[in-house]
Amino acid sequence: MALVALGVTGGIGAYKAVEVARRLQQSGHEVAVVMTEAATRFVGPLTFEAITRRRVITGQFEPGANADVAHVSLASAIGLLIVAPATANTIGRLAAGLADDFLGSLYLATRAPVLLAPSMNTLMWEHPAVQRNLATLRARGVHVIEPTEGFLACGWTGKGRLAEPEDVVSAANALLGRSTSLAGWKVLVTAGPTYEDLDAVRFIGNRSSGRMGFAVAAEAIARGAEVVLIAGPTPVEPPPVTELIRVRSASEMHREVMARAPESDVVIMAAAVADYTPARPSREKEAKSAQTVSLALERTPDILGELGGLRSAGRLARPMLVGFAAETSDLVAKARAKRAAKHADIVVANDVSQPDAGFDVETNRVTLVTAEGEEALPVLPKRDVARLILDRVEARHPRRA
Repeated sequence: MALVALGVTGGIGAYKAVEVARRLQQSGHEVAVVMTEAATRFVGPLTFEAITRRRVITGQFEPGANADVAHVSLASAIGLLIVAPATANTIGRLAAGLADDFLGSLYLATRAPVLLAPSMNTLMWEHPAVQRNLATLRARGVHVIEPTEGFLACGWTGKGRLAEPEDVVSAANALLGRSTSLAGWKVLVTAGPTYEDLDAVRFIGNRSSGRMGFAVAAEAIARGAEVVLIAGPTPVEPPPVTELIRVRSASEMHREVMARAPESDVVIMAAAVADYTPARPSREKEAKSAQTVSLALERTPDILGELGGLRSAGRLARPMLVGFAAETSDLVAKARAKRAAKHADIVVANDVSQPDAGFDVETNRVTLVTAEGEEALPVLPKRDVARLILDRVEARHPRRA
C-alpha cells in the first residue's frame, strides 16, 4: 500500500483525524502526520505518534527535520496528501500558495493527489471567499470531500461537520487505487433540475440537488473517462470534469445533450428534467389578479426517448443509454415500462418519497432495471451508488464485449 501524509489543522474536528489515521493503517497504509501549530492546541502530537509509530512533524524548522529538506523528501515519497480537518484558514493559505509552514510547503512540493476534508462553522463554509478558494483548489485538481450537516461545536446546526473518518478513508482509498478502466471513453452525464419560467421572476422546478449525477460524473472521472457534465441550476459544487455546461431549462438541456450524444460512449441521464413547461411564459412579472389562475403547459422534449428512438431506428450508432426514474409508487413496474418505451439499456429507479433516497440527500436506494431483470441495492451513499452503476455499465457495454 501507500505512504499517506495526513495534515491536521487547527479545528475541533482534529480529534477525528486520530480515527482517520487509524483507519488508514487498517487499510494497509503507512501514515506520516503533519500538524500545524494550531492543531496541537486540540490534539497532542504524542497521540498520533503512538498510533503511527512515526515522529509527527509540527514545525517548518524543527531540529533535524530539515537535514534532508524534509518537505521535499516526504513530498516525493507519499502517494497521497490528506488534510483533515481543513480549516477555512488552511484552505485560503493553500489556495494562495503560501509556504510559511511545513504543511504549505509540502502541498507545493508534492505531485501526489491531494484530498481536503473541510470543517468549519456553517457561515464560514458558505462564505464566498471560502467557496472561491475551494473552486481554485478544485481547478488545480485537488479533491474535496464536503462537510456534513449536524450539530457543530459552536452550537450551530448546519453544514460544516468534518466528514466521518470512514468516508475520508474511503475517498482516500479510491484515489490511491484510481482505475483506468474508462480511459479513452467519452461519458456524458446530466444532473440537477431544470427550471421552467412562468414569468420574469417565477418558475416551475423540483428539488433535485444534482448530487447523484455529480457522483456519477466524479466516478467516471476517477476511472479515467473524458466526462461532459450538463447541469441544471444547483448550488452544489460539481466535480472537476472535462467540460461543464450549465443550463436552465429542459429545452436548453435537450439542445446540449443532442449535440454531444453522438460522440459519447455512454449517456447517463441523472437530471430531473421537467416533463412540462409553460406554454406562454411572460417576459414581465405577472401581477396578482383573480383568486385562481389557469396555467397552460406543454410537453418538453423527451431527451432519453429521442436518443433511444434514434438508436433503435439505426440513425444513432451509439451511445449506451442509462436513464433514471424517480417515482413515488409502483417503482419497478414504472421503471420497466420506461426502459422499454425509451429503448434504454439501464434504468435506475428510486422512490423519492423515502427520506433516505432521492432528492437533496446524501444517500440513495435504487433498483437497476435491465432487459434481463432487476437488481435492488440497499441504502448507500450516492458515490457508492455511482460506483455500482458504472460497474454495470462497464460489464454491459459493447466495448467490453
